[in-house]
Amino acid sequence: MNRLLGILISFGLVMGFATIGWAGNPTGYGQAGGEFDITISRVPAGEKAKARKMKPPFEATPEILAEGKKIFLGVGGCVSCHGPEGKGDGQAASNLPIQPRNFTNPKFKKLRKPGELMWVLKNGSMGQTGKVPGTGMLPVVQPKGFITEEQGWKALLYELSLGGK
Repeated sequence: MNRLLGILISFGLVMGFATIGWAGNPTGYGQAGGEFDITISRVPAGEKAKARKMKPPFEATPEILAEGKKIFLGVGGCVSCHGPEGKGDGQAASNLPIQPRNFTNPKFKKLRKPGELMWVLKNGSMGQTGKVPGTGMLPVVQPKGFITEEQGWKALLYELSLGGK
């Protein structure tokens, strides 16, 4: 876990925020206490339709959600930034210039489809859209990544279960 935390912090601070030459920092950038504009997708426009069509390969049963929670709190490393309750207040969050996603925010759940979340798990959030700076979210679902695609789906179904409907 400490290795993952170190990678998240160093990669996010060194690489993630330097990928696009921002004229100035967006409102709230570098300040704790709020998510960056949740209406702006992390998925580039040319890939958004395809991402929105992707569906989890299984239902969010109690068993799947329990497995997702284990991944979220364990091998996935999600807890480091998103916190134990998914509120974006994890141990590493204070080191990031944009607060990690708050998965308990009902407005966010209405805006994003599971496929968009999987896109971020596969590609990270390093400012690819040009509308939001990099957040430090690494691509954790990779052939040799932290977690498999199946584990990613379980973790994101768990994330979507946080905070109720």
